[in-house]
Amino acid sequence: MIGLIAASLTTFAFLPQSIKAIKTKHTADLSLLMLIMLEVGIVIWIVYGFLEEDIPLLAANSVSFVLITITLILKIRNG
Repeated sequence: MIGLIAASLTTFAFLPQSIKAIKTKHTADLSLLMLIMLEVGIVIWIVYGFLEEDIPLLAANSVSFVLITITLILKIRNG
């Protein structure tokens, strides 16, 4: 149960930032390097989850990947 709560919080922690970036198109204050490093880390977690056949790990990190990708695209487009 604790793992589920932790996974949910860390997965959806980026949701408010993604929503704000979508609504305002303002991403100047976000670090491009941080977003890239986070995205690479998430991809590694997804690969690990796939190799370990860990569905909860795959699911949580797939959601994170989508949210961070949206924000990263907006950052690249809008600066």
